[in-house]
Order: sequence, then structure tokens, then C-alpha cells
Amino acid sequence: MPETSSHPTFSVITITYNAGKTLESTIRSVAEQISNYPQIEYIIVDGASKDNTLLIAEQYKKYITKMLSEPDKGLYDAMNKGIDLATGDYLCFLNAGDTFYRPDTLKQIARRATEDSPDIIYGETAIVDSTGKFLHLRRLRAPEMLTWKSFKKGMLVCHQAFFVKRTQVEHYNTKYRYSADFDWSIRVMKKAKAIYNTHLTLINYLDEGLTTNNRFDSLWERFHIMAHHYGILSTVGYHIIFISRLLFLRSK
Repeated sequence: MPETSSHPTFSVITITYNAGKTLESTIRSVAEQISNYPQIEYIIVDGASKDNTLLIAEQYKKYITKMLSEPDKGLYDAMNKGIDLATGDYLCFLNAGDTFYRPDTLKQIARRATEDSPDIIYGETAIVDSTGKFLHLRRLRAPEMLTWKSFKKGMLVCHQAFFVKRTQVEHYNTKYRYSADFDWSIRVMKKAKAIYNTHLTLINYLDEGLTTNNRFDSLWERFHIMAHHYGILSTVGYHIIFISRLLFLRSK
């Protein structure tokens, strides 16, 4: 497969474990994208679910290119398996419960990828509730110009709204339990020669994820990640701001 063809392909990867309550809306969203832009492979990596996750996937198997269900060593181990299965020009991860913002989101992104062939494409994220109702745009907004240094201020681009060329992708560092996506994003941005802002809202994000439910543990991991990439003094200063912001939000 060429690095980026005139019709770039996308590998959309969903990681599941006992996701029977949320998976169907995600698969339906991917099916919408396929109907508007067929150059999509859909990969589901499941951690040997014990609920009805696999039954739901079976109902939509015509939209699923690859399905793997086996025990894993955690979320980021499963995401690495998804990377290994992917063959598209660009990769993106879509959690069970998350959806694309518009039925033609990937078609819009493909147009930009064809014109500029960027290494990374990004945009904004909408926060939705369990019914898919729009609540608000993500509090941390995507910067006009994104570089690897931008994440000194936090994860300014939601992981799901971050599309990376497969040739630029690396494995997640599984020593991080909650924030390996933060480290991964910085590492791929360091390698990138061209990062493109779509100025579009790309993803509806269901705000009930692993990191959301473990904010303090995630913050501690991010401290170590930022110290590694940006230095300890800069990291201490920014984390005073982060902790103050988090305590303010929890007090509301």
C-alpha cells in the first residue's frame, strides 16, 4: 500500500472489554463513515469479554474487517495489538461509546490528507452523555498550531481526534497504565514533519473512560511523562496549575 494514496485509507481501531452497553453506537457510526467513504478498515480488539460484546460485533460483522478476542495485559497492550493489525494509511482509535461527529467525518479528513499528506491530522472533540446528547465542547481546546511542545499545557487534543500516519506510529509504552496515550502522542509528534489542523469537530466523546475515572493516578503518570519529555522544572510549574484546576473542578 502506498504511504498516502489519492484515496487514503483509514484503520479505525476499537478496544473492547465487556462493552455490550456502548459498542453498538460506535459500530453504527463507523458503518456511516463506510457508506460515505469505503476506504476504511475497522478493527475490534477485544479482551475476551464475558458479556454480550461479541454477540453485538457478530451482528455487524460485515462492517468489521478484523476481529481479535483474547486476554490481554491491559488497555494499551490491546491498542498495540490493534496497531499490529492495521494496514491503513492513517490510524485512529475510537472507544466503545464514542462516535464520529458527522457521518462524513473521515471523508472530510481524507480530502485534507490527499491535499497535504500530513503526518498527523487533528481537530476538536464534543463531549456527549450516555444517550449521545451533546453536552459541550471539550474544555481543553485544540491549538491553532500543534507541536510536541504543546502538550506542556496538558493533552490539548483528545486522543480520538488525533489521526496519525501508520508509517509514523509507534507502540504504546505499557508501563503507563492510564496515560500511555499522552506519552505516545508526544512521541509521534516529535517525529512528525507536518501536522494539520482540520478546524473541524471530529469526535463525540463519551466522558466515562479509564482516565476520567482515575484522574489523580493519571495525573501522577503524566507528571513522569512530562518530566521525561520537557524537564523537571517546567513540569513542576505546570503541575501546580493542573492540580489547582483539578481541585477547583472537584469542588464545584
